[in-house]
Amino acid sequence: MRYISTRGDLEVSFSDSVLWGLTPKGGLIVPREFPSYSSDDLMRMKEMSYQELAFTIMKEFVDDIPENDLRELINKSYSKEIFNTEDITPISKIGDGEYILELFHGPTLAFKDIALQFLGNVFDYILEKMNSSTNILTATSGDTGSAAIEGVRGKKRLRIFVLTPEGRMSKFQTAQMYSVLDKNVFNIAINGAFDDCQDMVKKISEDNDFRERNRLGYMNSINWTRVLAQIVYYAKGVFEVQKVNNLSIDSEVDVAVPTGNFGDILAGYYAKKMGIPIGKLILATNENNVLDIFFKTGVYKIRKKEDVIVTDSPSMDITSASNFERFVYDVVGQNPKIVQDLWRQVKEKGFFDISGSEYFQNVKKRGIISGSTLKKERYETIKRVYDERNIIIDPHTANGVFLAMKNKRKGVPILCLATASPVKFEETIKEALGEDVSLERPVKFKDIEKREQKFIRMGRNDFEELKKFIEKNALK
Repeated sequence: MRYISTRGDLEVSFSDSVLWGLTPKGGLIVPREFPSYSSDDLMRMKEMSYQELAFTIMKEFVDDIPENDLRELINKSYSKEIFNTEDITPISKIGDGEYILELFHGPTLAFKDIALQFLGNVFDYILEKMNSSTNILTATSGDTGSAAIEGVRGKKRLRIFVLTPEGRMSKFQTAQMYSVLDKNVFNIAINGAFDDCQDMVKKISEDNDFRERNRLGYMNSINWTRVLAQIVYYAKGVFEVQKVNNLSIDSEVDVAVPTGNFGDILAGYYAKKMGIPIGKLILATNENNVLDIFFKTGVYKIRKKEDVIVTDSPSMDITSASNFERFVYDVVGQNPKIVQDLWRQVKEKGFFDISGSEYFQNVKKRGIISGSTLKKERYETIKRVYDERNIIIDPHTANGVFLAMKNKRKGVPILCLATASPVKFEETIKEALGEDVSLERPVKFKDIEKREQKFIRMGRNDFEELKKFIEKNALK
């Protein structure tokens, strides 16, 4: 398997794709091709453990790591000791034919752990082979940062610089990152929104000399390996829903996905493309509905940062979706020149419009429907699931569950991705359910907000200061 750029400026191996972020022209790395599974393949995969399923899927995309080593990396990343359950991503019933896929059993209680445990181990493996080191640079609106930090802790060849929007995450999320005092972890609080953090990362990525001199790597969703790891839990979740409903291997399961940067639903799109029996993919956004508008109108318009609405689901409070280019690349027939032109329009005008073109017709054929929710709808959904099933879901998951119910098809089961543990959003849950609700934290997170914190502050325009800080503290 070789990897190419959405803007036509790169071709690399799997290991090289791990080390790259944005390509020199600002593109994203994608596989040259995707496998296609037959019904017989799917029947075998349906009975596999999570680890065996991960190996079966990932080996198709890994061209330069021996299979025994890949299997070892997978087993190291997905153990009961790390995820507190042998199933890794169990399902729970929340209604008639309605399920959630619990993606929050990892060390930081969010779905990002599933990809970043694996990515951290793959980084370490590749760097060991190269006798080299890497400095991870990432932006986060909450969960990516803590999961990335957890993925690099204890790894001598990795340092991490995490940019966070100060005051825009939950207290729990903030404490998860800032209370890590390890010498290879640097938290940087930016006076701005998540998109300000992301823009700083992108700007540094475009400085090839600086990036190469400081050996920068990336663990946010622009890294292909994160998307690859997420494909696995779509397959596992769909198979589990089929099993509990005694459905045949070709029976469709619809999947609802809360998303901001389009990375999570992109993995579902690729899983469906490969033959996993996913019916409709329901893209769920909150009031920051850039993606919902595109899927309804064909217009992709970046919001001004000052227009971002601060919500109870901060991981979705974005102005642009960093993974969306990979989907558009597919829609326009994998033509890098068209992709370059569309993103030139975004840079110059703030939007592109494909509403009247054949490309928007291609979008409509991809099986994705979209919607957005309001705070009232999320809170009502949290309360309904709790009242009916005694299950507490977090506000991000509530976006997906609300739209799943709104778009449910008769006779087709629906799986909603539960992306984070509700304990990470205690204030929101208590507001939705009442102060008397009890949220039991894992022991290691007791009173985490009271622990010593280590971070530095920077302004959203302090780009040169950020570069100096990285240069000073990076592994050489």
